[in-house]
Amino acid sequence: MNLSKLKYLLASLCFLLFACQEKQKVDLIIHNAVIYTVDQDFEKVEALAISDGKFLDLGSNNEVLERYEAPKVYDLNGKFIYPGFIDAHAHFYRYGTSLKVVNLVGVKSPEEMFNRVKEHRKSHPNQAWILGRGWDQNQWKEKIFPNKSALDKAFPNTPVLLTRIDGHAALANQKALDMGGIDANKQILGGKVIINNGKATGLLVDNAIEMVSAKIPAISEAESRQALLDAQKNCFEVGLTSVVDAGIDKETIDLMESMQNSGQLKMRIYAMINPTKENKAYYFERGPYQNESITIRSFKIYGDGALGSRGAALLAPYHDRPEEIGFLLNTYDNFLSTAEELYEHGFQMNTHCIGDSANRTLLDIYAKVLKGKNDLRWRIEHAQVISPEDLIKFAKYNIIPSVQPTHATSDMYWAEDRLGPNRIKTAYIFKDLLEQNGKIALGSDFPVESINPLFGFHAAVARQDANNWPENGFQAENKLSREDALRGMTIWAAYANFEENLKGSIQKGKLADFVVLERDLMTAPETALRNLKVKATYIGGEKVY
Repeated sequence: MNLSKLKYLLASLCFLLFACQEKQKVDLIIHNAVIYTVDQDFEKVEALAISDGKFLDLGSNNEVLERYEAPKVYDLNGKFIYPGFIDAHAHFYRYGTSLKVVNLVGVKSPEEMFNRVKEHRKSHPNQAWILGRGWDQNQWKEKIFPNKSALDKAFPNTPVLLTRIDGHAALANQKALDMGGIDANKQILGGKVIINNGKATGLLVDNAIEMVSAKIPAISEAESRQALLDAQKNCFEVGLTSVVDAGIDKETIDLMESMQNSGQLKMRIYAMINPTKENKAYYFERGPYQNESITIRSFKIYGDGALGSRGAALLAPYHDRPEEIGFLLNTYDNFLSTAEELYEHGFQMNTHCIGDSANRTLLDIYAKVLKGKNDLRWRIEHAQVISPEDLIKFAKYNIIPSVQPTHATSDMYWAEDRLGPNRIKTAYIFKDLLEQNGKIALGSDFPVESINPLFGFHAAVARQDANNWPENGFQAENKLSREDALRGMTIWAAYANFEENLKGSIQKGKLADFVVLERDLMTAPETALRNLKVKATYIGGEKVY
């Protein structure tokens, strides 16, 4: 072999050796962590590599550090990583706007509520309307609805609307009632004006609220933008990377998309559309669509009201009010025609159903339209009270239950009063619902409940409130395992949104959305779960908190 050939071979060998040793450049490496992938096998790994906003690789510390190099390499010192938390049912935009109104959460009496309203007015003297949200008469000594007399006296010329915690009842003063054209004789489909001694008390239930709220001036685009940014900031702090916004209009969706495209809004959104005539015309023409930031393929339908305001439609009368059974918010024919329209145009139908009558009605309508096994992923939102003979319909027609664990622990103090000792056993049956399809989507319904998904995780696995009561859990037979609860707020929530190929687990090729905790959700004592702190939240490999 001549010298030139020898030099060539040596040079080639050196090149090959160098090439084998050269590390691939990525954007971010995280190692020395306990990473729950929430893949099919619920595998745990130690390290991951991120490139172009997606998980490129994951494995042991040695495997990842030997293969890759990055300008950012973080040693997490044993901290715990999970897929970004997904809230499967919330009101993201409404939560943002609610941060500017009177906060009535936790008030212990009508007097305290009115005092908060007066204090708010002092600091906001020029607002055209006084708006508030969050009161719950079930937390008061006398568990009766408030009336408008104090509001009329304090604000005779300013309209006031104070919404109950669940959004299905509200107290309006006389000025607001007059503006909405409401009096004691008003009859409203799917709504009720509460009367006492022949006069309107100011208490409105379900569709009656819209007659007043429709008169509230729209907020400006600048205020809407700020509401979305405020909501995003707070959600990032608790580890949320995706939210389902249940019931919004085209105008809000357009604003969200605009802010996502400009980089202002990084929160990923699954938008449930309000079924207005205008919204249906536009989205039926456009069709379902999805990108990495937003999914638009469903409509939010209201089947009935809420249990707390006795608007939930029950098969038998309320235990504590035998003359009432609640009501549906529309007719059977209208629900059916809506279902047929959504089926025809390829959209999911996601229906709010609280009472066993509402659940039966909508499950039967779903069955009539879906006809059998399918992959259309129509959803029942809340699925709160289910008659035993209706439970099998979830499995038979592949209907997804989308539930809120904190509803069980918020309602447990008084739900039996509404339902009685037998029917309460058919309410908040999360484990039974999970066993139907093998999947359950978990959310919060915020701002009805807290935005913190760890509160929901604790409620799902312990069935206890913030004080860890009751000792063994409320209807403990329906506790979820920690693995199932974590899946419910990650991969199963993504599945319910048709997003499981994009997010919901830490796997190669998926969006690099994840959350870092100091302690382990899977092993921390139940009593500590609500107090676990999020150390960091990442979206697309970018640290947003």
